[in-house]
Amino acid sequence: MLSDFAQLPNAVLAAFGMIIGLLVGSFLNVVIFRYPKLLKHQWTVQSREWLQLEPSTEETPPGIIKPASHCGNCGESVKPWQNIPVISFLLLKGKCASCQVTISWRYPLVELLTGLLCATVVYKFGWSLQSLFGIILTWTLVALTFIDFDHQLLPDDIVLPVLWLGLGISLFPVFANPESALIGAIAGYLAFWLVFQLFLRLTGKEGMGHGDFKLLALLGAWLGWQYLPQIILLSTLTGTIFGVALMIKKSAGKDLAIPFGPYIALAGWIAMCWGQDINNAYLTYAGF
Repeated sequence: MLSDFAQLPNAVLAAFGMIIGLLVGSFLNVVIFRYPKLLKHQWTVQSREWLQLEPSTEETPPGIIKPASHCGNCGESVKPWQNIPVISFLLLKGKCASCQVTISWRYPLVELLTGLLCATVVYKFGWSLQSLFGIILTWTLVALTFIDFDHQLLPDDIVLPVLWLGLGISLFPVFANPESALIGAIAGYLAFWLVFQLFLRLTGKEGMGHGDFKLLALLGAWLGWQYLPQIILLSTLTGTIFGVALMIKKSAGKDLAIPFGPYIALAGWIAMCWGQDINNAYLTYAGF
């Protein structure tokens, strides 16, 4: 059975990847929306315990699995046929079937984005371990991107296990050998940590969050140290462009807090798919 799948053209495998990505994208919407609220509630409870304050009366937010998906306005449960990725949103015309409140376009966009990215990974790597783990890394980066956009937060509970997974799969190896992965994790963390420390001492302000160090370490563990320069360059370039555009749009000053994680994630995903081609092109252009 598996051998039959291995014989399929990459385009057909990519279609399967697209379907899986759409389905998982629906679940990622739940993670993106609910998980930060759960974390903040846990931090509040723990902080009040540590400070010996009265227990919080705040209601515990919904979990990741339970309760089932429901309308945030009327509380009506979402029926299975109302939860088909992208299609249900279009059929319902972007409104709750019960109370007709408008549903954010973000939900189908996350589903569609996840589907397209997964399809691209499978088309690129075909029937291989690289496709399997590339899809897992893609799901992680999508979730982290939107959580960081919404809350300026890159949760350790997501980043660190995936970092360790990257070091683990280097034993096979999938994307990088153990030596490259280990150096990549160390160098990835230190690269942004040093920038953070330098910026802090020059300006007295924190230029980025600690989660950014860990995310770059994660990508270094998965892809190897050889891809860190292009990830840093591309993330810095895109982050600067979008950051300036955002400041202009919001008429905000230089103190506007802009999440950097999404740009690291974008650069890392590009490096996973085409990093070797980019490095080879650069070396050829440089005459090496």
